[in-house]
Amino acid sequence: MRRMKAAAIATTMAGALTLAACSGGSSGGSASEDPDTSGGDAPNELTFMFRGGEYDKIAYQQAIDNFEAETGASVTMIITDADQYATKLQAAIAGNKVPDVFYIEPGRMQGYVYAGVLADLTDYVAQDVLDDIWDFGVEAYRFDKETGETRTGPLYGLPKDVGPFGFGYNTVMFEAMGLEAPDKDVPLTFDEFVALAKELTADTDGDGELDQWGTGLNVQWNSQAFVWGAGADWISDDQKTITVDDATFADALQWFADLSIVEGVTPSVEQAQTLDTYQRWMAGEIGFFPVAPWDIATYNAVAADNPDKFGYDVIPYPVANAGDDTATWLGSLGIAVSENSANKELAAQLATYLSTDLEAQKILAENKVQIPNLKSYAFGDWIETDAPAAGWPANTEEFLQIADDYGRALPGTFTYEPGWYDEFWVGIEQVTDGQMTAADYVAQKQGSMQQLLDLAWTNADQAKAQG
Repeated sequence: MRRMKAAAIATTMAGALTLAACSGGSSGGSASEDPDTSGGDAPNELTFMFRGGEYDKIAYQQAIDNFEAETGASVTMIITDADQYATKLQAAIAGNKVPDVFYIEPGRMQGYVYAGVLADLTDYVAQDVLDDIWDFGVEAYRFDKETGETRTGPLYGLPKDVGPFGFGYNTVMFEAMGLEAPDKDVPLTFDEFVALAKELTADTDGDGELDQWGTGLNVQWNSQAFVWGAGADWISDDQKTITVDDATFADALQWFADLSIVEGVTPSVEQAQTLDTYQRWMAGEIGFFPVAPWDIATYNAVAADNPDKFGYDVIPYPVANAGDDTATWLGSLGIAVSENSANKELAAQLATYLSTDLEAQKILAENKVQIPNLKSYAFGDWIETDAPAAGWPANTEEFLQIADDYGRALPGTFTYEPGWYDEFWVGIEQVTDGQMTAADYVAQKQGSMQQLLDLAWTNADQAKAQG
């Protein structure tokens, strides 16, 4: 059985490009360079392992201090960089030093459940509390290991957050160019977006070289919104069939690539290598760029330091045609409890506190780590008073609409293994650099992606049988 559990963990950890919606970055913390991640042994001791940067550390320190004062618990925080977290958690599990409370991603949850790592939290959280959390934030951590169905069954985690991946524009640039701000309620069409991007692309200093561009989007994290906004998808509704060879999908991907290779509204490959588009956006050189909750503190600091070049707000993602539904992805990180925690009830209390306590949510939102998990607060006092006071964007309500209405999970999140989705991006530069048409690329990828998806379902069935 130990070997089966180890295999389940190894499978679910392998190759996941699926992004959880939370900031990366370095962090300090109360942990040493190689911390002991094992759960606390004394009745009131807990370990809490998470990933993040300085803003996360500050916010969680405040929340943990309050929890300790209320409960008498002693919580050791173990903080790691985002790119090291999965490896360190896997090592902790393999070494039987699982923290009492820790972050999980929805896409990794199934393997952990089959491996017996996660505690069932269903009986620890009242239904009226769950009813006040974003639906996606609850469903993402439900799993029925008997049937293998995701988004239903017992609750193996609570949302640390839901992360709406919004779209932004540089308000200062629009004003300087004499352009009307985009409508915050009606998405631009693809044609309207390209037209605006062309107006924003300019040689502002007259030296013969472009130094301002309409946009500069990363294909791996930004193309989803445009594919969905054209009415296409990577996978069928039953998650059994790859659908990238659809003509509508190919057209949307080609349109995305053509922003660079035909329309010329993005920095060139060479220019992007000199200074990436994220930095150019914050330098006031790019008109449209993603804006997510984990960016807000950084963007605010940039705007304060350079108000003549950079300011921002949030709008819906463009759609193929007027009247089409806008879309973007909605990620999440979860807070889980170790099945073998010596203090499981207190650990569940900590997880519930961090995810659902009103004061804790106020701390996290005030520090601009995330939007609140509680819908009643988010749509009430927060959006009306607290968010504007804390310096969130003027149209912060767009984040709430994504969380409540039109946000989607990234493809691959709920298919046990995301290798089929990872496969799509291997060689995508052939399309974005103009070496291959999108139609030829998706036709080439369909078969290999389908094989990996079929394998994921086979492995899921085997894990279910062994679990």
